[in-house]
Amino acid sequence: MHLNCFHISNFRRLKDVRVELDSKTSIFVGSNNSGKTSATHIFQTFLGSSNERFSVHDFSADCWAIFDEIGSSETPAENSLPTIGLDIWFDVNESDLHRVIKLLPSLDWSGTPIGVRMHFAPKDATALLSNYREAKNKAGKFAVTKQGDVEGFHPWPETLTDYLKKRLNDEYKIYYYVLDRAEFDDNFREKAGYSPQELGDSTEKGGGIVKSLLKVDYLSAQRHLSDAESKGLGENLSKRLSRFYERNLQKHDDDFEAIRALANSEAQLNAHLSAVFEPTLKSLNALGYPGFADPHLVIKSAFDPESILTKNASVHYALRDPGKPVATEQYLTLPDKYNGLGFKNLIYMVIEVLDFHQRWADEEEGRPPLHLVIIEEPEAHLHAQLQQVFIRKIMEILPNEGQLFTSQFVVTTHSPHIIYESSFMPIRYFRRSSCTALGNYTEVLNLSKFYETEKETRDFLMQYMKLTHCDLFFADAAILVEGNVERLLLPLMIEKEAKQLQSSYLSILELGGAFAHIFRNLIQFLGLTTLVITDLDSVNPSPEKAQEPEEGVVVGVVEDRDGDDEDEELLETASSGVCMVDTQNAVTSNQTLIKWLPKMKAISELLTATPELKAPAPTGTDSAKVCVAFQTSQPVTWNGENKKLAGRTFEEAFAYENLSWSQNLKQRQLGLRVVTKKKTPSLEDVSRSIHERVKGSGFNKTDFALGLMMADQNDWVVPSYIAEGLKWLSNQLIATSVEPVAAVAAAEIEATQ
Repeated sequence: MHLNCFHISNFRRLKDVRVELDSKTSIFVGSNNSGKTSATHIFQTFLGSSNERFSVHDFSADCWAIFDEIGSSETPAENSLPTIGLDIWFDVNESDLHRVIKLLPSLDWSGTPIGVRMHFAPKDATALLSNYREAKNKAGKFAVTKQGDVEGFHPWPETLTDYLKKRLNDEYKIYYYVLDRAEFDDNFREKAGYSPQELGDSTEKGGGIVKSLLKVDYLSAQRHLSDAESKGLGENLSKRLSRFYERNLQKHDDDFEAIRALANSEAQLNAHLSAVFEPTLKSLNALGYPGFADPHLVIKSAFDPESILTKNASVHYALRDPGKPVATEQYLTLPDKYNGLGFKNLIYMVIEVLDFHQRWADEEEGRPPLHLVIIEEPEAHLHAQLQQVFIRKIMEILPNEGQLFTSQFVVTTHSPHIIYESSFMPIRYFRRSSCTALGNYTEVLNLSKFYETEKETRDFLMQYMKLTHCDLFFADAAILVEGNVERLLLPLMIEKEAKQLQSSYLSILELGGAFAHIFRNLIQFLGLTTLVITDLDSVNPSPEKAQEPEEGVVVGVVEDRDGDDEDEELLETASSGVCMVDTQNAVTSNQTLIKWLPKMKAISELLTATPELKAPAPTGTDSAKVCVAFQTSQPVTWNGENKKLAGRTFEEAFAYENLSWSQNLKQRQLGLRVVTKKKTPSLEDVSRSIHERVKGSGFNKTDFALGLMMADQNDWVVPSYIAEGLKWLSNQLIATSVEPVAAVAAAEIEATQ
């Protein structure tokens, strides 16, 4: 048995989402505040033991307005009061059928997923509204209206939302229902008119049935391991291991061998502790820890006969040379506080997971067949290699329970290194959808579906992300840049043109025009707002005018890279060559401009492309907001001569728009200054010389970038096409974050006045 998926409704920003789970380990990724934690906390909320599990803040933001509308209505629709729902779907083997017999909707079960619904709903909607009105009327007698500078006052409760802040758990409770898979579509969407069979409420059999099938344990990101003595929330590793010993290993009351060892010698006690902890330490050592001085865990006693087994067993690190056996009596041992937080955090997490498993296994009567372990942000304090080891080994550290009992893991993370180790299959991407005045909501995407895309494209993307540790899945927006120069200078250009972007989490990918369009499918699948900064890359298609191709540009055609059954034309013909942008009939060799946006080849068309073509509105198939920025014609002045010019590359465009400054002898470190035979060269002479300089093999682009980074930022301007692109991106992020928040805040303020 394992969890197939679960569906959440009206819980925080998870307004209406379904999350599919991998049969072993699912990895929840997404930008900050995208709902990953909420998707795991809902299990604690529904399956916890506290009577005060829910608060009114757990309802999605638009529910507050619905509450208040119903509360103020003369003829309220009582059955429209918002509820919070969690549908859980199990994949069940025939051997587990006896466990779920009470959840079968009929005797005609044919192996389809078994579903149960947990519904947080009013106990009695009519009584709830009556209680609210009674409380409001009573409080209204003491209300004071605003008079002049004296603020008004209305005692609790002023609105139905206000009432539920204190009385929610008195007025609501959890109901349980059996779900019939036949009444849901392929996406587990409930069919119209379906009314599920009630299983019972939280005080009767419903909750017990769910808990008899599923045990959930949660390892929070707030682990508070300290290097110093344990105080407050901090906890040293040895104390945690001692608790593990108390709960799960040999009990000291019946351990006469240990008592005898205490009486005989400290050495015998240390041998005993070593044997007791051997299975646990084997699991830890299997994780590995690179380095010359490889720390090996050893359990030693502080030799206090009265409390040694429960309070004073401690972790020590035995330092050894590679190839030599461990002999703690001969080698230096250090207490656990002398090792770093990373290694302690790794051990702590493994001990916790083993402890969760042991407690689950110790439930002799009514042991649930499914154990869901949720681990939040395991990357805390772990370096990249340990993050990869942890996610790779997490399933291996648990004992094999066979088919009768199953463990599943859910890991929430912001680590690209964990993504590196997992490929696309277990990733569940939490995407913040477009905001409205009512609130921000989330969609959850199953990247195993994207894995089914064209193989060569998929393999390219996976390999790229492995090589670059791509953080695309955690970003508010992405910027795809042409090359290393743009990547190095982008922070400076953002500082100059769009400072608001400095507070956003941007993923900057260096791709180049020949490969950026391959990311199109992934960008659109994720719905990620993206700015593509690329080059015109003008080439001359006429053989008689062809020049030598610039260094690093492949001439000719290559195999299909993006699955559209068309070869990629890097240049029009083998005889084509690099040319200036104003060359007659010039075309672009940039596949991003040809295949993605704005889907044009002629340079003349690209120079006149409208903003709507560069940044089209999202559609049903292309849901992401994407803008492409490339060089445009800009007015250039030189020695009194004026002309509109467009650079072929970033360096050309920068030189044209900063012409006088870049040609000054003081800026020779940029490598853009040109010398002509003419004493007073024309603008055309200078522009052609700059073009030849930039495309020549002697021009060092990295030196140009570093030289510009050292120059005074106030002396130069950002090329217009990049400035426009950054402002577009800034406006998109502001429109999807600040304005809706302000609208909600205004609504809340208005509701309290």
